[in-house]
Amino acid sequence: MIIHVVQQGETLVSIANQYGVTPERLIIDNELPNPENLVVGQSMIVRIPTQVHTVVEGDTLNEVAQEYGITTDELLRNNPWAAAQESLQPGQTLLISFERDPAIDTALIIGYLYPFIDRSVHLKSLPFLTYQSLFTYGFTPSGDLVPIEDEGLIAEGYEMGVPPIMVLAPMSADMTFDTQIAHDMFVNQEGQNRLIENIIATMQEKGYIGLDIDFEFIRPEDKDLFIGFIANVKSRLEPLGLLTLVALAPKTSGEMTGLLYEAHDYPAIGAIADLVLLMTYEWGYLFSSPMPTAPLNNVRQVLEYGVSVIPNDKILMGIPNYCYDWALPFIRGEGMAEALSNQEAIIRAARYGATIEYDEVAQVPFFFYTNEQGVEHVVWFDDARSMNAKLRLIAELQIRGAGIWQIMDFFPALYMVINELFTIEEG
Repeated sequence: MIIHVVQQGETLVSIANQYGVTPERLIIDNELPNPENLVVGQSMIVRIPTQVHTVVEGDTLNEVAQEYGITTDELLRNNPWAAAQESLQPGQTLLISFERDPAIDTALIIGYLYPFIDRSVHLKSLPFLTYQSLFTYGFTPSGDLVPIEDEGLIAEGYEMGVPPIMVLAPMSADMTFDTQIAHDMFVNQEGQNRLIENIIATMQEKGYIGLDIDFEFIRPEDKDLFIGFIANVKSRLEPLGLLTLVALAPKTSGEMTGLLYEAHDYPAIGAIADLVLLMTYEWGYLFSSPMPTAPLNNVRQVLEYGVSVIPNDKILMGIPNYCYDWALPFIRGEGMAEALSNQEAIIRAARYGATIEYDEVAQVPFFFYTNEQGVEHVVWFDDARSMNAKLRLIAELQIRGAGIWQIMDFFPALYMVINELFTIEEG
C-alpha cells in the first residue's frame, strides 16, 4: 500500500507524476476535498492501475465485472462512487485492478448507521461491509420495542449482500443511555421475556440476522442481571440461527472501576456472545482534554486484554469514523469540542493554512490553527496512516474483524485501507 504524505512545495500534479498516475486518479480515489490547496502533512493513498475499463453505452456493473472475472463487490470496492449512481455513463473510467500486496487476513466488518444516513453514503459504504447494524431500537421495561424506520436500509443492504443486525439499547427520550430503563427490564422477568419475543418477531419479519446488545453505563450492582439477560437472549436466538453480539466498554483489565466498566465483564460476556465489539475509541471526546479519539497504544492495550480472556474469533475492534476540534486553552468542565468528519478536518486544515503533524506513539495526525477570532484550536483526526496502523492489529492479534462507528460520513481512506488489507467476510 502506497501512502503518500504531502511535503512542502508539492502539488497534486507533481505527486501524480512521481507515481505515474493521473491527478484525476488521486482525486477520485481519495475524494480529495482540496486538490488545489494540498496541506503539508496530508496523506493520500496512491493506487497504480494495472487494468481499467472505459464505460461504453449500455455497460452495467455486473457485465463489466463478469468481463474481467471479478465480482461486482470487488468492482464497487475499487470504484465506490459507482455504487451511488443510477447507471454508468459513457466515458467514465472504472478501476479493474491495481498494484497491491496480497490480503494479510480475512476480516468481518460491521458498519453502524442511523436511519437518516444519506443514501449515496450508504450505497458507497455497503460493499466494504459484512453486516450493517442499524442504531437503534429502544424498549420499555414491560417489553415493548421502540422501533426505527429501517425497511429501506434493510432492502438496500440485502440488494448488495449485506444483511442487517438489529441494535438494542436502553435509550431515554433524548437518545441518551438510561440505566433505569435497563435496570427495570432486568428485574421484570415477564417484561424481559416479552421483550425477547418482540425482538425475535421483528427480526424474523424484517430479515435481521442478529442482535447487537449495546447497553452502556450499566449499574455495577446490575452486572449479574445484565449477564443473565445476555444469556437469556442467546438461548432464544441461537436455536433460530440468529447471532448475539454485545458491545463492550474499552477495558485494559478486569479491575477497572466506574459506571462505564464494571458491569462489562469481558470473560463472562465473551463466553456467551457470538461476537463482541470492543469499543476502542472515545479517549478523546466532546468533554475531554484534547487527545486522539483512538490512540494506537490505548487501542492495543484494550485488545491485548480482550484476547487474554475472550476467544479471538469473537472479537471485533471498534473503529471511529469521526474526530474532534478543541478551542484552546481547553478548560475541562467549561469547554466542549466540536465533532467533525475526517474529511472536514482536511478542509479545515486547508482553510487555515495549517501544517499536519503526526504523533508516532498514538499513530494519529493532528494540527493547530488560529481562527478568524484569533482563537487557537487543535484537531486530532484519522487518516490513511492511522487507519492502517489500527486495522493491522486485526491480523497481528488474530481477532475477527472490526466495527465502524459510524458510517454516516464516507471516509475513503478507511475503506481503501480495508480493501487493501483484507478479504472481507461475506454476510
